[in-house]
Amino acid sequence: MEDPTPNRLRGRVLAPRDDAARFDLIPDALLEISAEGRFVRVVPAPPGCSVPETHPGAVLLPGFVDTHVHFPQTRVLGSATGPLLDWLARTVFAEESRFAERTYAEAVARDFCGALIAQGTTCAAIYGSSHPEATDALFAELDRRGLRGFAGLTLMDRGAPAEVLMPGPWALEACRALVDRWHGHDGGRLQFAVTPRFALSCTSELMRGAGRLAQERGLLIQTHLSENRAEIEATHDAFPECSDYLAVYERHGLCGERSIFGHAIWLSEGEWVRLAARNAAVAHCPDSNFFLGSGLMPLRKAVDRGVRVGLGTDVGAGRTFSLRRVAARAYDVALLRDAPVSPEALLWHATLGGARALGIADRVGRLAPGYDADVVAIDVPDHAGDLFDALLFRDDHGPARAAYVRGRRLV
Repeated sequence: MEDPTPNRLRGRVLAPRDDAARFDLIPDALLEISAEGRFVRVVPAPPGCSVPETHPGAVLLPGFVDTHVHFPQTRVLGSATGPLLDWLARTVFAEESRFAERTYAEAVARDFCGALIAQGTTCAAIYGSSHPEATDALFAELDRRGLRGFAGLTLMDRGAPAEVLMPGPWALEACRALVDRWHGHDGGRLQFAVTPRFALSCTSELMRGAGRLAQERGLLIQTHLSENRAEIEATHDAFPECSDYLAVYERHGLCGERSIFGHAIWLSEGEWVRLAARNAAVAHCPDSNFFLGSGLMPLRKAVDRGVRVGLGTDVGAGRTFSLRRVAARAYDVALLRDAPVSPEALLWHATLGGARALGIADRVGRLAPGYDADVVAIDVPDHAGDLFDALLFRDDHGPARAAYVRGRRLV
């Protein structure tokens, strides 16, 4: 459900730069939008401009891009049941088994999409259910609500209760059916992502099949990498022929420029070098890393090596759908690692940086002519000092004032 396309927006604008993790501030800008939902002009409002300010007291910036979030964990957000592997066994798998029922998945999809919109997230890379009908229900709700996103059937054929497993051949066939139905829908607004949960949940046969499917159809690959020390040890035991965790994905055709790896906390120097060489991306999920006690991801190391990095809420280990709160946690992590990252740069990673990580920065993530008009309006108090501090570090902030995809307001 969407509001009609506006021809113009007017207000204070933060426009991400393409040449650095910075923004240009336009104190009073006019954004003209075509009927197809693309920016035609983004210019300072001329003297005597007759267009009223669209959202008084707010700042306009590109819609937030969540590069790592779990749809079937929406209703167990904030469940404190231990570190990663214990938390999966005690909380997550039982909840995810409920998605065998499509009506339940449809209800959660409504909650999930509403939460994204409320926080100004206009695009997300989403781990769907391991149940095809539930993942189809997610795509249908994303479509109905006008959101942009990548989503995939979460691939699992071992290492979990039978209720959330699907044999590899069946799962890959279900993926192909979902690709045929949804990939590229509405001019590319919705796309399918090949989604092995992580190496411990997939046999080699399933991972190889997933890699072939991604290559054949030109699909994004999303999975987890080096989140937790116990997970890393278990992965080494499961794949003793591989020199390290990243090598597992390399061996199975799952590491390349269309791959985005969640967490990447405990990578060796050699793994960082290979990630950069393969032009793979990372989803930094600091809030869930804190909540599960997983560790502190070295954001500046990744950026200095040229690795594309977006931010991820990682709901439900992440405790919020707000990428502004996630950016604030990333700031804390950087300080704890004695490698500070500026609030401005972190906001950039939540917008254009996320679009780059997902490979869509040619049309999303900027307020510039030719780009899709994906915009969020965020209220900033009149008494606020530094604009970036105000946007990131007020944990009691309310929802976004408005969010738009291709110039259409999401409701």
